[in-house]
Amino acid sequence: MSGLLALLDDVAAIAKVAAASVDDIAAAAAKAGAKAAGVVIDDAAVTPKYVHGFAAARELPIIGRIAVGSLKNKLIILLPGLLAMNAFAPWAITPLLMLGGAYLCFEGAEKVFHALAPNADDHVEEDFATGDPAHLEEEKIAGAIKTDFILSAEIMTIALAAIPESNFWTEAITLAVVGTLITVAVYGAVALIVKMDDVGLHMAANAPSRALRAFGRGLVSFMPKLMSTLSTVGTAAMLWVGGSIVLHGLEVTHLWAAPYEVIHHWAEAVAALAPLGGFTAWAVTAFCDGVVGLVLGLALIPLATRVLPKVLAPVMGLFR
Repeated sequence: MSGLLALLDDVAAIAKVAAASVDDIAAAAAKAGAKAAGVVIDDAAVTPKYVHGFAAARELPIIGRIAVGSLKNKLIILLPGLLAMNAFAPWAITPLLMLGGAYLCFEGAEKVFHALAPNADDHVEEDFATGDPAHLEEEKIAGAIKTDFILSAEIMTIALAAIPESNFWTEAITLAVVGTLITVAVYGAVALIVKMDDVGLHMAANAPSRALRAFGRGLVSFMPKLMSTLSTVGTAAMLWVGGSIVLHGLEVTHLWAAPYEVIHHWAEAVAALAPLGGFTAWAVTAFCDGVVGLVLGLALIPLATRVLPKVLAPVMGLFR
């Protein structure tokens, strides 16, 4: 009997430890998610542009495929990779993030270039016009998942840094929880945004009152403007986040701290003279980071579109 009681005591102690671990994981996940909130917003702003121009019936399947790709990015590639890197080569995390930030700068600057250059998007219109939307869909999904990988890497790295020092499994489970919840939240919100015009059409045709039908028509006319705004915000977000990652990496690695320090000094000086000092400091910093991201991205366009394809062509040929 005493042996049974001792066993029950052991089971109760294990249960208490397990409950405490669940609490620790939940608290760490909440803290990590809050730290990564800025990049999550950028991710949500970037994604809707990838379904622009497709038939309404293809919007949710496209978003679903991007969401699955995002989960694979976070849970299959980034989670084990970051945990291994954090354990064996923590010095490599910042340089890799800087490469990711440079890619975001290139992607954002390329969008700006195509928006300003005449006939920049003729190839897109040609794909739709020649009856090959399937090819364009595959390209858009691949591009979205590639961009998501960079943003997901930033989210997961911020989350890992925000987790209090603990054992391997607590860190792994916390990162998995954060990655899954953020993916569901981002792509759930994106799905709602892109389908709001369909909701408006349904309300305009079937709502029982005149006011609701008018609201539905207003929603239909408003959604294209919202999608255009989100596309612009997404491009700006890529430049802002990319520039911020590169500048912060240069400062942390002591390669060139001056730009980061100058921008920080400017932000503090302007905030001291303006109302809403904290918001003003953030706005100045974000603007300067975005300008740096745009300049860096424009400089990378010829390198990424002309030099690297020629350099990498022999290597890529080995995998064909």
